[in-house]
Parts: sequence; C-alpha cells; structure tokens
Amino acid sequence: MNNPLFYAKIILFGEYGMIENSQGLVVPYSFYKGTLKFSDLDNDFEKKSNQSLEKYSNYLADLELPSDFKLNVDAFKNDIEKGLFFDSNIPQGYGVGSSGALVAAIFEKYSFTKRDPETISKDELKDLKKVFGHLESYFHGTSSGMDPLICYMNLPILIENKENVGKVSLPKEEVGKGAIFLIDSGITGETGPMIQIFFEKLKNEGFRKTLKEEFIRYNNACIDAFLKKDMNPFFRNMKKLSVWAYEHFRPMIPENVFNAWKKGLDSNAYYLKLCGSGGGGYILGFTKDYEKAEKMLDGFQKEVIYRF
Repeated sequence: MNNPLFYAKIILFGEYGMIENSQGLVVPYSFYKGTLKFSDLDNDFEKKSNQSLEKYSNYLADLELPSDFKLNVDAFKNDIEKGLFFDSNIPQGYGVGSSGALVAAIFEKYSFTKRDPETISKDELKDLKKVFGHLESYFHGTSSGMDPLICYMNLPILIENKENVGKVSLPKEEVGKGAIFLIDSGITGETGPMIQIFFEKLKNEGFRKTLKEEFIRYNNACIDAFLKKDMNPFFRNMKKLSVWAYEHFRPMIPENVFNAWKKGLDSNAYYLKLCGSGGGGYILGFTKDYEKAEKMLDGFQKEVIYRF
C-alpha cells in the first residue's frame, strides 16, 4: 500500500493572533513528514500508534460531519485491525503540526468524497477548515483546523481572517545572505497549557487592546511586506513584533531562549518569534545575515527553511 506523504507545517506569522482575527501565513515543511502504513506492529512505536488510531476511530464514529465530508470509519477500523499505524518523524510538541498531518492523512484516505487540493475553491477551503477543526479537536480540546488544512493542501496558505483562507505563492527563494530559520529549544512544548495562558491574558482589557492595536498590526504588516518581498518594511515590523512578543508572551518563550531573544533585539542581527504556541519546541528566526546570526546563536541547533 503506497499512501501519500503528509508534510509538517510552520506558522510563519499569526500564532495566537489568528484566534483574534489577525492574518496568518502558514507553509508546508517537507523536512518532517508522515504516512499511513500497515505492519505486524512488532515494535513499540508502531504498536502505540495503532492503539492511538483505535481510540481516535471511536471518537470519529461519534462525530457528526456534513455529508460532503463524511469518513468511512468502518474501513478505518478494519485497517486498524489489520495493523495500520502512522509512520511519522514529525516531532510532537514542536509546533510543526504532528496531529495536523495525521488528521490530513486519515481524511485523504477515508473521506467518501475524493478531492484534488489543486482545484479546491476558496469556499470549499473554508468548509474544509471547519471540518478539520472538528477532526483535530480530539487532540487539542479545540482546533482552528488550520494545521490539518495546510498538511492536506501541501501549499502555502494565507489566512485573511477567521472566515477566509486562500492559496498563496511565496516569493521565489534565492541564494542571499538573509534567511528564515528554526531554532530547537531542546524541550517539548504542550499546546493546551500555552493556549490556556493566552486565554487568561485575553481577560485583561489592556492585553486585548495591545494585541489588537499593536501585535495584529505588526503581524499583518510583516505578511504583506514578505509576500511583496519588500524587505526594509518587513524587518522594521519584524523587530516590533519580536519586541512585543518579548514583553507580552514571556510565559510562552522557553527559558533557555530568553537571553538569545534579547540579544537579537539589542544587536539587530536577527529577530525571534514563536513558532506555534511556544513553551518549547521550535522558535523562528529572521535575519538579513545568517552567517552572523548563526555565530551569535552558537550552542543552538538550527535549520534554515528559506533563503533570500
């Protein structure tokens, strides 16, 4: 059985802000991937995955989905009995969409209605996002559906607001000094508790105000400038975004990254932001001079994801 691969995703912009209707820019990340496979389940990883799928299939059996998006849960359960598991190297708790890829893989294989991501309309994208939200809620308590949507489409997606999403093209990569890169904090983050902290903060009127008037403005300006490849306003807003996060998202910034975050702001050599919900996992870095940033971030494991 040769099932398609589903890649991880990276939220370049919009983490937390999307909950409050900011724009978001999310891209697939092919370094990590997962696919559904059969096996004799003779190792712990495969056995655990198979057992997790079984629990998930019970959740799906009770889930009411619109008729166009119904899943063949019986076929899914049969395959689980035959040794189905999700073979994935996507790290969990790193903000790169481990549950999103799993949901996308199951939907692609067991949805009664087959779709071609290349021809999906904007309206259908909106409906898909909603359905994926229901499917992924099992893993996080609540889900916007964005992660599975990106993994399923395997295309960059621009989130215009809570309602509207569309396919988008990123500026062509080129060999330059600049880079967007990932820093491995070396610790696993848990999405649930971080989102809980965010919702607690939202109860504070002052925080809500600065989120809407500052964070969302800088975030949207970064997306706009990046897609136009207008790098001066991009880095100007990127710094503001990084300063804002340093001041307001402290509980979400892993402790061992804190000084490095400040060093970037003080030197203007690079700027850091959260990748996903934070608390651990990856942190995103943006720099005009990767060689310089790399030296300053000595001791951290880094991966370049985009050059310019």
